[in-house]
Amino acid sequence: MVIGSIVFDIYIPHATSLKEKRMVIRSLKEKLKSKFNVSVSEIGNQDLWQSAYIAVVMVSPEKKQTEKIMQSIINFVESNFPELHFNIHKELI
Repeated sequence: MVIGSIVFDIYIPHATSLKEKRMVIRSLKEKLKSKFNVSVSEIGNQDLWQSAYIAVVMVSPEKKQTEKIMQSIINFVESNFPELHFNIHKELI
């Protein structure tokens, strides 16, 4: 069993309020949950308008499968949210 985690350090340049930021983050979280069946949570910077930390966690039986899913998630986020800036941190356990 392999646990994969991705932490997205996100900068949202067009957000001018917490409401705008939360709309973007909610959309990102819902799309990831429905498309990849993973756990997603905002884990930091909840009170900042243009910054967020989002954690995505999954479990699979093999390392290769986990790495493939993680890369698919990263590609999906980068292609569907091009207006956002990301720093990405991956870890396999």
